[in-house]
Amino acid sequence: MSADLHMHSRYSDGTFTPAESAALAHKVGLSALSLTDHDTVEGCDEMEKKCLKYGIEFIPGVELTAQIETNEVHILGYLMNIQYAEFLELVSQCQEARKKRIYEMVERLNDCGVDITPELVFENASCKSPGRPHVARTLVQAGICRNFDEAFEKYLKKNRPAWMPKKKISAQSAIDMIHSAGGVAVLAHPVLYKKDKLIPKLAEMGLDGLECHHSKQKNSLAEKYQTIAKELKLLPTGGSDCHGNSKGKPLIGTVRIPMQFVTDLKKRAQTYADHPPFF
Repeated sequence: MSADLHMHSRYSDGTFTPAESAALAHKVGLSALSLTDHDTVEGCDEMEKKCLKYGIEFIPGVELTAQIETNEVHILGYLMNIQYAEFLELVSQCQEARKKRIYEMVERLNDCGVDITPELVFENASCKSPGRPHVARTLVQAGICRNFDEAFEKYLKKNRPAWMPKKKISAQSAIDMIHSAGGVAVLAHPVLYKKDKLIPKLAEMGLDGLECHHSKQKNSLAEKYQTIAKELKLLPTGGSDCHGNSKGKPLIGTVRIPMQFVTDLKKRAQTYADHPPFF
């Protein structure tokens, strides 16, 4: 029995519906699943219903974009009350910032002679949490770029003409909000930041866990991050970070973590339910 606790759907920058992701998880034999869309929990109800149909344990999740010092980090929240009003207000603010960023990126593209509109990007996204992949998809569909890689390389990567920085909340605010909603806060894919010195600082802020297993790292790095997690008393987690077919092939099930990790997350969440933290 194993779990995949990191994936995205069409409600953020993935290509599968939550129902399609649950069906694929069932096909590859997963026992537990979490949907961790960027700055939204829109798809959680849909995935929960499909997981129930397939006998898969569903873990509600989210991935929040945050900042510590000058560094962008992503904080995964698990097992929150996704109806908690203050949490939903924060998510709504993040979504509005994403929409504003789309307008700014499209304006920069227009300045470069690229004729697309924000409305076209929003129609393409069809969700509350649009991002650069939706701009890239629009550029490809309009025949301006051949593929995602060209769209990012030519226009959307950092220091390219249409790149705009993403508005971020502080890492402390992200961790505190997840806790306030009864959830467990985990640092996503530390391998991508290449700044492991941030992990102890985040642990001091109340971080609960570390994503030790990820599709973009080798097993030796998983062992390294599990050692760090143990030293800092952080819960180890992991997931494929599947974005549907947008990365060339679906990754669901390519990273599998033991169900004990899920049990440990649930125990930590229960401690917050029994003794809510106050900030």
